[in-house]
Parts: sequence; structure tokens; C-alpha cells
Amino acid sequence: MDARPGARRRSRNGGRRLDAAVLRFPTPSESRPPRDRFRPEERRLITRLGTPLAVQHFLNRLPYNTEPPPVGATLRSFRGVVGHGAAHCLEAALFAAVVLEQRGYPPLVLSFESIDQLDHVIFVYRRRGLWGSVARSRDPGLHGRRPVFARPLALARSYVDPYVDYTGRVTGYAVVDLRVLGTYDWRLAETNVWKVERTLLEYPHRPIVTSDRRFERLRARYAAYRAAHEGQKPLFYRGRERWTEIPEEFLTRPGQTSRGRSRGTAA
Repeated sequence: MDARPGARRRSRNGGRRLDAAVLRFPTPSESRPPRDRFRPEERRLITRLGTPLAVQHFLNRLPYNTEPPPVGATLRSFRGVVGHGAAHCLEAALFAAVVLEQRGYPPLVLSFESIDQLDHVIFVYRRRGLWGSVARSRDPGLHGRRPVFARPLALARSYVDPYVDYTGRVTGYAVVDLRVLGTYDWRLAETNVWKVERTLLEYPHRPIVTSDRRFERLRARYAAYRAAHEGQKPLFYRGRERWTEIPEEFLTRPGQTSRGRSRGTAA
């Protein structure tokens, strides 16, 4: 699925539970950096990207960070994403969290667990009592969702079917407020922010139970589609009206020319 190559789940047995229900977080206005801490290019982006849909539109056109050699694995902050002009799923979630925190949204991310230990992270928000998301992925169905979901679980379940590929299957989810990181600078750090990944790996996830029969049917259908369409990824999922736009490269059929930017191959 969409995790960085080599990222693996770690045991959370005996770990300290980070429970947002009992922690007192600063409000977004208390925790977000003042505008003068941002560089001019960063301030221009924050000013221009005023809504979750605008952030999604921007990320869709940003090259996916395939973490190629010699750099290898990265976990860049918002500042790092702006500077390098590319993002993988977790970097995109951090980018969205910083931009939209400046608009009053809490910095919330939703982390998925999968049977193949290749996980996915998205930014989530609530608007008029309903939940939506902003996301970047190498898979078309794992991008953003419109704010139409009554609960985070319903939002998480909208990713279950598109998550199925040759190896992936969602087993759990967690909504994490990044303010649990306290003074750790995940927003503007010049270096990799690996503590974010460790926190998500250790955070208690709630199970998502799905049908074995449905999973096997979806996996077989996925494999058959890829074989019949020269490796192209499917868009045959129900509920697509609840998705936000997806990058143009996923809409381009083999043999056509796309105006979208290139991506790396999927895991």
C-alpha cells in the first residue's frame, strides 16, 4: 500500500496509551506558529490554500516522494515538503495539517493499519459536524474525501475497499491529534521528523472488522483488472461521489498522454 518502503508496525504492548479524550490540548490558535515564523514562499502557500479542497488540489499536482536513492527514506515537515517539492502520504498529511491549522483546523491525522504492515496516513477535519480528509497516495482510491461522514469510523471505512490490492487489507485506524507531540517541531523542522512516525506506530488503533469473503473477492477483482489493463489501477469502487478529485495520472488510459506529473510504481 502507501507506507514508506521498509516502514513496519511495532508492538504497542505495554506502551503508554495516548488518549485524546483525557489530554488537554492547546487550541489551534495557541499551538500554531505565528505567521512570521514562516518563510515568504510558505506564507504565500498558506494564504493561497485556504480550504481543505484547495490543499487537496495542490497536493494532487505535487510529485509523489518515492524516496529514491541516494536520499532514501524521508519524513519531511511542512517546510521540507515546500523546499523539496514532493511528498509521500505522511508528508502530505503533515503539510495539510500545518496549512489548515493556520485556518483554525486542529492538526488531526488518521492512521491506518494493514495486514501487510504498509500503512497509510491522511489529514482529517470536521466541517459543520461532518468529517472529511486530505490525502496523497500512489493509489487512486486513497486520496481525499468530502466532508460528508458522520463519524471518523465511517470515514475510515470509505478507504477499506480501495485499500485492497495484492497484499493490503485495513485492520485498524486511529485519529491522532499531533499536539500530543508537545514542543516537538514537526511543522517547521529542517530535518526528518521521525518522532511523528514512531508516535503513530505506537498509538492504539481501533479494529476495523471486514468480511473475508468480500476481501478475497475484491483482491481477485483487483488482480484481474491490473492484468487486463496493462497494470493500470482500478476505479471501480462504490462511493466515489464522496471522494475529492484524484490526480490526473489515474484518469489517463494506457497509450494516452497525461498532463499530470509522473509517479513511482506502487508498493
